Amino acid sequence: MSEQAGVLFDFGGTLDADGLPWAARFYAAYRAAGGATEFPAFETLFKVSDRALERLPVIRTLGFRAMTQAQARLLCELVPDGAAVSPERIMERFHADAVAVVTRNRPLLERLRRGSRLGIVSNFTGNLELCLTELGLLEFFGAVADSAVLGVAKPDRRIFTETLDRLGLRPDCTWMIGDNFEADIRPAAALGMKTCWIAPAERRAPAGVALTARIERLSELETILAEAA
Repeated sequence: MSEQAGVLFDFGGTLDADGLPWAARFYAAYRAAGGATEFPAFETLFKVSDRALERLPVIRTLGFRAMTQAQARLLCELVPDGAAVSPERIMERFHADAVAVVTRNRPLLERLRRGSRLGIVSNFTGNLELCLTELGLLEFFGAVADSAVLGVAKPDRRIFTETLDRLGLRPDCTWMIGDNFEADIRPAAALGMKTCWIAPAERRAPAGVALTARIERLSELETILAEAA
């Protein structure tokens, strides 16, 4: 890859999981803790907990573990059987799974930053840099775009162009790696960026966008980038 090459990443579902969104992973942790609500109802309540999390007065002071603990508690206040489910067990399962994936991905990021400028573009809650610091990831990224800090969220193109400008990158020399097709892939492609969708094999890609690449695990990314160089 050339000196001016760049790689932008989503955070949740991309750097901390192999294409699995937080709702699905919190649900797995909830079921493992004894929860019985079916996923469609749980997912609706998870979105409510997301909005409640964003409104917490202390949210911008919370690191990754504390934030996931706060969300687990909010979820247990919302699900019908929440009183019988331990938020600590939910948090521990979710947190352990995320840390395992982050630990696996850290050497990859170390190698990538030697030849590329790396950034993060994430719809988050104002505390992304704290979370990245706690997870040992912040050092790899020359720019971190947290939607709550910038006041603009994906798929708005401005969050991408702001990050590209901060890194001194052109869209056509930059990849966007993400698990959310509508928030990550479609707007990046519209800007002329190369795109790599991380998703389980059984998930169908929406129509209307020609993907540059698709992977199931972030560890596959190095091969994709090398072949495109």
